[in-house]
Amino acid sequence: MNRLKTLFLALSMLVTTTLSAQLNPAHWKFNVKELSATEVELQFQLKLDDGWHIYSQKSDPNGPIPAEFTFTEDKNYKRVGGVAEAKPHEEMDDVFKCVVRSFSGKTTFRQKIKRNTDKAFEVKGSMYYQLCNDGSCIAPDDMPFTFKVPESTIAPTAEDTVAAELTEADTTSEVAVDTPATNTVAPAAELSETQDQEKEHKSLIGLFFGALLAGIVTMFTPCVFPMIPMTVNFFMHSSDNKRKNRRQAWAFGLSIVFIFAVIGALLSLVFGPDSLNFIGTHGIPNLIFFVIFFVFSLSFFGLFEIKMPEKWVNASDAQADKGGLMAPFFIALTTVLVSFSCTGPIISAALVEFATSTTNRWIGLVSMLGFGIGFALPFTLLAFFPSVLKNMKSGGWLNSVKIVFAFLELAFGLKFLSMADLFWGWRLLDREVYLALWIVIFALMGIYLMGKIKFKGDEDVHHLGIIRLFLIIASFSFVVYMVPGMFGAPLKAISGFIPPMNTQDFNIERLVSEGGHSGSTTEFPTTVKFKEQLHKYSVPGYHEFYDLDEAKAYAKQQNKPIFIDFTGINCGNCRLMEQAVWTDENVKRTLNEKYVLCALYCDANSIDLDEADCVTDDNGRVLNKLGKKNLYFQRSRYQMNAQPYYVIIDANDPDNKPLTKDNYSYSPDVDKFMAFLEEGLENYSKK
Repeated sequence: MNRLKTLFLALSMLVTTTLSAQLNPAHWKFNVKELSATEVELQFQLKLDDGWHIYSQKSDPNGPIPAEFTFTEDKNYKRVGGVAEAKPHEEMDDVFKCVVRSFSGKTTFRQKIKRNTDKAFEVKGSMYYQLCNDGSCIAPDDMPFTFKVPESTIAPTAEDTVAAELTEADTTSEVAVDTPATNTVAPAAELSETQDQEKEHKSLIGLFFGALLAGIVTMFTPCVFPMIPMTVNFFMHSSDNKRKNRRQAWAFGLSIVFIFAVIGALLSLVFGPDSLNFIGTHGIPNLIFFVIFFVFSLSFFGLFEIKMPEKWVNASDAQADKGGLMAPFFIALTTVLVSFSCTGPIISAALVEFATSTTNRWIGLVSMLGFGIGFALPFTLLAFFPSVLKNMKSGGWLNSVKIVFAFLELAFGLKFLSMADLFWGWRLLDREVYLALWIVIFALMGIYLMGKIKFKGDEDVHHLGIIRLFLIIASFSFVVYMVPGMFGAPLKAISGFIPPMNTQDFNIERLVSEGGHSGSTTEFPTTVKFKEQLHKYSVPGYHEFYDLDEAKAYAKQQNKPIFIDFTGINCGNCRLMEQAVWTDENVKRTLNEKYVLCALYCDANSIDLDEADCVTDDNGRVLNKLGKKNLYFQRSRYQMNAQPYYVIIDANDPDNKPLTKDNYSYSPDVDKFMAFLEEGLENYSKK
C-alpha cells in the first residue's frame, strides 16, 4: 500500500489580501543551539492556534498522516539519530479505530547533528505533516525549512578532536554518530501536557465508576451469589461482640479491595502506554483476547468449569479457620479465589476493553480498585445487616444469568477477532459475516430467554417475569435493527463494534449506484478518470467524478450545476460529515438528481498525473501529483486549504465562481446543508 502524505503549506507574510482567508494555524520558528564544538541541536519550534493539533511521527499506520522531516544531504554535517519529539497526547479515535498521537498548543521537535566543519553552513529540507481541528483538516503540500548554522564559537575539547578525526576518516560510518535521539520534552509543551493530564484524570474517574458498577453486578453471577450467605455466616457466628464483628466486616471488605488493587498494580507495571497501544492495534493481542472470550463463553455454557487450583483454595480456607484478625483476610482471599470462574471473564472483558480505549498507565490499578470496591460492597453491607440474608435465595435464575453472559461473551469476543482480521487483511470476518453472526447469537439468546432452549442446570420456564420479558424484547429488537445492515445500512449505533463499511461485499446502495445515475437523462460514464484508485473511498449510493474538467463536460451535457467536494482519503472529518449528513435521504436525492458530483481528493499524492494534466503553481513548481493539483486549485481559487470543503459552481463559468454566498465547511447539520444545496440550485436556475 502506497503511503499518502498530508501536510500544511505555511503562508508567506507577503501574500496578497485575496489569500488572507487561507488557514494558517501553524507558526514555525527554526532555532540553532550549540551543544559542543562539534554538536548542534536544530529546534523546530511550533505554535498552533487554539483548537488545532499536529500528529506525531509515531502515528499508527492505520491512523492520520504522521509528521515527517526530510533533510537534504550535505557534507558539512551528519545527523545524530532521528528527530526527537515531546510526549504526545494519546487517545483512541472512533473514526480511525486506533490510538492517535497528537500535539496541540506549543511543542518543539529537535534534531542533533554532528559538524564536519567549523565554518558556517545551512541545513535544508522539508516537512510533511497533517493539521486538524474539530471541523477541518489541512491537505498536503511541501513546507521547506532552512537552518543557518553559524561558525563554531566553542573551543573543541580533546574528545571533540578525536570524534572529528574519526568522522573525517570514515564519513560513511554510522558508528560514531548513529545514536538514539533523546525524547526531550520541550518547555513549550508544558501547557499541552497539562491539558492532557486533565483529560486523563477525567477519563480515570469515569473508568473507576464503570469498574465499580461492574463489581456490583458481579454479585448476581452464579459463582458469587451463593458465596454471600456462606461468607457472611462467618461474621454472624464468630463472636457475640458486635463491635468486633463490625471490625472484622470492615477488615473483610478492605481485604477484598486490597487483593484486587494488588492485581491492578501488577497490571499497571506490566501494561504501560506503549503496551496498551500495542494491545489496542496489533493483531496478536486481539487474537488472544478473542480466544479468552471464546473459552470463557464455553465455560459459561457449561462445557467445562474454570476454577482456581483446589490447593490454593484449601490453604486459604485453612488459614481462615484459625480465626483472629487475619481471618477476614483469608475469608476474603477464599471468596476471590472461589468466585474466579465468574469474575474472571468479567474482569478480563473490562480490562481488555479499557486497554483498547485508553493509554493511561494507571488503568490497571484504577479499574481493579473500582472493581474490588464494587465486589466487596455487597458482602460488607450484608455483614453489617445479617437479617437481610434471610430473604436471599438462589435458584435457577442464576444459571440463566450465566447463560446470558455466555452469549454476550461470545458476541463481544468477535470484536477482537475482527480487529485481528483487519490487521492482517484476511477478509474472513467482513461486515456482513460479522453481522450475520451477531444476528444469530442475539436471536438465540432471545429464544433461550423464552425457555425454548435449555442448558445444563436450567429450570423449566412456566411463565415470563417482567425482567425476562424486557430482555426478550431487547434481544429481538436488536436483531431486527441489525438486519438492514446486511444490505448496507450504516447502523450508526453500533458502528464502533462492527467492521467498516468498505469490508462489505454485498451493498445494495452501492450496486444501485454502480448500475446507473439516478435522475440522469443519460447513463453515467462507465470510464471515469482515477476511478480505479479512488472509487473505493467514495460514499455508497453516489456517482462521482474525480477530475473537474471531466465533471464539467458531463454537467454541460446534463444541464446541472457541479457540487465540488474537496475531501481527503485520510480526512476523518470528511468521513464524519458523510456519515452524519450524506446518508440523509433528502440530501442523497438532491445531490444525485440535481447535481453532478466532483470529489477532489487533496491528499491523493500517490497518484501521478500525465504531463498534460500537470499544472505550475505560483512559485513555478510543477505539480505532478493529483492531490497537490487539487489542493492548489482549492487554495488559489477559494482561499481555503482545509477539508471537508464544499463549493457549488456553474460548469459554463470559466472562473469557477461559487453560486452561493458562502461555501460550506464542516458542519454536520442536515437542515443547514440542505439550505446550502437549495441556494445553489436557485442561483443556478437564474442564470
